[in-house]
Amino acid sequence: MGALTGTTVIESASFIAGPYCGRLLADLGAEVIKVEPPGGDPARAMGPFPRNLPHPERSAVFIHLNTNKFGVTLDLESADGRGLFRELAAKADVLIEDGPPGYMASVGLGYADLARGNPGLVMTSITPFGQTGPYRDYRAHPITLFNATEGGSIAKRRGGRPMMGGGFIGEYDGGLSAAVATLAALFSRQATGTGQHIDISKFEALAALQRVDISSSRNGDEPPGHRAPARLGGLVPCKDGYVVITVVEDHQWRYMVEMMGNPAWAADPRYADRVQRSKLTAEIQPRLIAWATEHGKAEIYRLGQAVGLPVGPVQDIAELLDSAQLAARDFFATIEHPAAGSHRQPKMAFLASASAWMAERPAPLLGQHNEEIYCTRLGRRPEAIASLREAGTI
Repeated sequence: MGALTGTTVIESASFIAGPYCGRLLADLGAEVIKVEPPGGDPARAMGPFPRNLPHPERSAVFIHLNTNKFGVTLDLESADGRGLFRELAAKADVLIEDGPPGYMASVGLGYADLARGNPGLVMTSITPFGQTGPYRDYRAHPITLFNATEGGSIAKRRGGRPMMGGGFIGEYDGGLSAAVATLAALFSRQATGTGQHIDISKFEALAALQRVDISSSRNGDEPPGHRAPARLGGLVPCKDGYVVITVVEDHQWRYMVEMMGNPAWAADPRYADRVQRSKLTAEIQPRLIAWATEHGKAEIYRLGQAVGLPVGPVQDIAELLDSAQLAARDFFATIEHPAAGSHRQPKMAFLASASAWMAERPAPLLGQHNEEIYCTRLGRRPEAIASLREAGTI
């Protein structure tokens, strides 16, 4: 049993942020019912796909984000669809939605509407800029949000060229922030008996990751090293790829020197002071790179561990799947999916001693659980569901 066993979650969200929030709650034991439009979540069209053959039931992105969920289809633009949705929400503990600000209220499914029949409902709304404020109605893409935060400051140093953080970091962080806030609201409900409406801004979630750099750049006080010709440590090329080495504090400098075998040049008294050292990265960094290019990333990783220096090898997917550390953590699970077949994917990103992760079910096929949810749970007759299917409502 998981920490959220007995908790019912309705997820009316697509792409990454909302579904990731739902996936985290499902991994903690909640029963998550994913509500997709009849055409499906757009993430179904995102690769990678097995053998690079696009298929709506074989998207790695969709499968990863929606494992452990039930799946139904429903058109919220139709009166019948909204009626079914109200019935689902009336029996739920949590509703996750990512419609534009005001959309749910405009179709009679806002928090005030749903809470009248279910005062304990926790409704988590995830949007680019939140439900209020001057930017609430702005449309946004992950690259927009990234460059609205620290990415904008980096772009200025790149001559105005925008850049994009890898791996949809803002989407995943927005989903993580939503899940944490939802857990807090459920905890609060234990004491008060009432739910609440949670407003998650993906922009604010992403900005929180960059709070130090944003604060420094907005106040005209960039951190040491930002104006320097080179950065000490960071992404460093080595014999067989790259490693990331963190050399910020004085003790990390000492550990790096020890890792490199205490070379004579490192005893230069100019390097003893952190502030002075940050002005000399242009002469130190090439020496670090020269040393690293004589060693493999696995070796540098082990050497860094031995002295206590933060070092991370940059690994490809095959290397991650073969990682001894991840194997020791039992990080991956083998899942059998009816369309995509047997595959490995990550379990929870954290270990919870009292809430063991279980693969309850693979990601749902489109509309896979329509009959189970609408007939068994809501009491609709099969012929009524067939009629709604013919009308395009489900």
